[in-house]
Formats: sequence, C-alpha cells, structure tokens
Amino acid sequence: MRLLDLFCCEGGAGTGYARAGFEVVGVDIAAKPRNPHPVIVADAVEYCREHGREFDAIHASPPCQSYSKALRHMATPQPMLIDAIREAMTASGRPWIIENVVGAPLANASDLFGRHGVELCGTMFGLRIQRHRLFETSFRLPAPPRCDHSELAMNPHNQKGRDAIYAEFGRGDPEIKWQRHMGVEWMSRHGAREAVPPCFTEWIGRELRKEFA
Repeated sequence: MRLLDLFCCEGGAGTGYARAGFEVVGVDIAAKPRNPHPVIVADAVEYCREHGREFDAIHASPPCQSYSKALRHMATPQPMLIDAIREAMTASGRPWIIENVVGAPLANASDLFGRHGVELCGTMFGLRIQRHRLFETSFRLPAPPRCDHSELAMNPHNQKGRDAIYAEFGRGDPEIKWQRHMGVEWMSRHGAREAVPPCFTEWIGRELRKEFA
C-alpha cells in the first residue's frame, strides 16, 4: 500500500508509516536529502489535488508555526493550510491524517459530527519526551495509551531538560542523545526539533491498515 506524506520534511512521520507496512512517498516545497523516502519537490496542496487518488492513504503535516501557542510571536507567520489540505484530501476519496501542534483547529477525539482524532504524547510510547501532537483522521482511532509526565522529560532546548540529559549521559552534545531517544537520529538539528516521533505514526499506521482489511 502506498502512502503520500505531504509536507514531509525529514521523514519522521513517513518512517513510522513505513514501519507499519506502507510504501511512503513524500512531497515538500524544497528538496529534503535527509529524508529516507523518495521525495517529490512540489506544492503539497496542489500535488494532493492532482495526484491524491493515485495513493492508498494520505498524511499531511502542514506548517505549525502560526497555530503554535509558543510561536505566535514570530515576526513572519507561516501559511495556515489545514483547511485547504483537509479539503484536498477529502476530495481524493482516500483515508487521511492531518498532524499538527496542540492549538491547531483539529479534532482530538471522535464526535457526533463524524470527526475523528487523537492527541498523542511521547510518554505514551515509552519516550521521556513530553511532546504532544494532534492527529485528525478520516477514520476512527481507539483510545491511545495513557500519558505519564511523572518522570523528568529530556529536552535539550531548556536548562531543566538539558540537565536531565547531562545527569544521565554526561556532558556530550544533548541534542544527539535526544534525537536518538526520539528515534530520528538521521535528521539535522532543525529537522529533529520539528519532527513527529516515528512511533506516533507507526501506531496510527497500524490502525490505518485495518481500513483495508
């Protein structure tokens, strides 16, 4: 089964779907040489409109900066493409997933209006990373594992998180340790900071496969 990974960046989401058994093809506005899957350089929304039906399923991770509570102060907001990509994916007739940050206008549970979604955290999958992401889907998902923030999170981007890494692994580069823990060791620093941990989409991908059973 072929899955189209829109706004693919360096391949965090795509790697999870590949582990779940999908053949992944990425699309991004710029070349992504670190992405381990084939990448087509194109406008993601337009490519979905023209070619979405050629795939069995579609995932999209549109730019998150303008939806993020932490990044709304940015001087140059990024385009808000969730509505456009949802419309394009729905028109394809294929099962789809949209991923974004908490605060984005995405469903985080099933409701009476036929919307489906879930909020995932790294701690649900044994990662010491309090990384929350929303996934809206065209299909129903089961309740995920429980979120557990009782253990100190690894995070090289604040002092408390860096201290946790230093205490456990020594004074080496904390971002390298964090990338390995995330499961994205092939990425650049920038790519890893924005990445979806592959375990998130591997879990979703296994549920997606049930749609084809």
